[in-house]
Amino acid sequence: SMQCLPSLVLALSSLLGALALLQLSLYLRVPSRYGKHEERLCRARLPARCAWFLQELPSFLVPALLLALRSPPRLEPLGCRLLCCLFCWHYFYRTFIYPFFTRGRPFPVQLLFFGTLFCIYNGFLQGYYLIYCAEYPNNWCTDIRFTSGLLLFLLGMGINIHSDLLLRQLRKPGEVTYKIPQGGLFTYVSGANYFGEIVEWFGFAIATWSLPAFAFAFFTLCCIGPRAYHHHRYYLKTFTDYPKSRKALIPFVF
Repeated sequence: SMQCLPSLVLALSSLLGALALLQLSLYLRVPSRYGKHEERLCRARLPARCAWFLQELPSFLVPALLLALRSPPRLEPLGCRLLCCLFCWHYFYRTFIYPFFTRGRPFPVQLLFFGTLFCIYNGFLQGYYLIYCAEYPNNWCTDIRFTSGLLLFLLGMGINIHSDLLLRQLRKPGEVTYKIPQGGLFTYVSGANYFGEIVEWFGFAIATWSLPAFAFAFFTLCCIGPRAYHHHRYYLKTFTDYPKSRKALIPFVF
């Protein structure tokens, strides 16, 4: 039976933090080459729906497998179950719902490969910690860290899903042109969907109060924060009527 190794959790979390800084250094000046920033090179691509499904699936399956393989099954305390469910809930949506509604462009296989590797890695780290290592008191569900983190997680997920819906409505089936996002938090920021996901994972980190979750939240910020910035620059450059009052990522600040 698998045992908790605190040194493994520390090593994997530290590596995730280092990967976050690497992402920031690579993509702060030059955007990651997919979607509206993709260079038209002759690279193998998969349809967006298939690519998103394959990429996100490990983040749902790996924790689920870790939970299934644990003997005896871990059902207590309630806080542990809820936190594991939050992580799997997000990736159930990203794997089994989001891909079948997306209208994105075909996705480069090279980026899909690295995205899938990350989802395996992070799915293992978060699942392994919560299922084999995390220790919470029985009253964790009433702790201010859990309740405030849960509220942030739900708020962020709501913003993320609503923003994705608004982006989908910009395009008719078969369209690939880019338009100015309108409504919701897009009134204030260009990267409303990214802002929602960042809030979501920092909420998760507060609710779990763990190094792996904070490392993942930091990685999310370093990975999609620069993307929101480059989206903002793209919109300003492409559309002369783009609202000048909008910020890139954080309302009224950045």
